Amino acid sequence: MPPAEAWFVFDVGGVLVDETRVWQGWAAHLAVPYETLWGALCEDIAQGLSHRHTMQRLAPGHDIMAIRRARLAQDAPLEADLYPDVRPAFAALRARGFRIGIAGNQPLEAGPALEALNLGADFIATSAGWGVQKPDPRFFDRVIEHCAAPPAAITYVGDRVDNDILPARAAGLAALYVPRGLWAAVAPPDAPLPLASLLDILA
Repeated sequence: MPPAEAWFVFDVGGVLVDETRVWQGWAAHLAVPYETLWGALCEDIAQGLSHRHTMQRLAPGHDIMAIRRARLAQDAPLEADLYPDVRPAFAALRARGFRIGIAGNQPLEAGPALEALNLGADFIATSAGWGVQKPDPRFFDRVIEHCAAPPAAITYVGDRVDNDILPARAAGLAALYVPRGLWAAVAPPDAPLPLASLLDILA
């Protein structure tokens, strides 16, 4: 059994939560085909541009931030959005004695929605609640603070190299790369070897 202070802390979108429903909702809201939105997101990400830039490009003249605020509640994670390996992976980690955290770049509304899923995490935190977003080093300082454990005893599980893997390692944490969804489609060629499933964490 690992020591009580051994932690796995998980990102949310693309790691625990399949964001397909969210992107489909945005495509419908912007009145563009889903495939058009997906392709535009991938193109812009490859150029270092933001989601907001993509939305504005596809819907010029729209107040994208106002749309985002209006969609916050409906875009919050639901049971049906969880990847199928999440609950069994969490159960396996618990059975091995690991502790579990959830912390990602998410709005405040995501916190209660994740709590309602009863995943059995020791803590759930959002960037909006902390007032700092990845890849800011202060985000990972907050992770360490919430785990109350040495950085080397914490493994952060994320789907992005730039936002998750590199800054987590810079903070002294271990990191596991689980790209799926949008970020799997735009993974950099020099990305670390990915895990195909959260169940592979204990393989």
